[in-house]
Amino acid sequence: QVQLTESGGGLVQAGDSLRLSCAASGRTFTGYALGWFRQAPGKEREFVAAINPSGANTEYAESVKGRFHISRDNAKNTVDLQMNSLTPEDTAVYRCAVGSYLSRYDANYYDWGQGTQVTVAS
Repeated sequence: QVQLTESGGGLVQAGDSLRLSCAASGRTFTGYALGWFRQAPGKEREFVAAINPSGANTEYAESVKGRFHISRDNAKNTVDLQMNSLTPEDTAVYRCAVGSYLSRYDANYYDWGQGTQVTVAS
């Protein structure tokens, strides 16, 4: 089992940017898809972005497309989420996850980090 640790969250103003990072220990990321999901208070967990094992293919939720960018560094065992033009609607706990293949569905991911809080003030 891989242990995932997210970092980079915080309190920002609307329009600002944040870069989240997720680091793995215990097992390499190589060969696995990686995803970012978020959950706001009182809401269900939702898909944000995902990247396939090679990094060649990505998927984004419509709500973040054009603003967020997911990337991975297999040598460093990290996956990042660059978030630009943040809005209060982006406020949530963001979690990274490991899966076997590129997917928007959280059921297809089996290792999860604890999450990092992102709060966007208006």
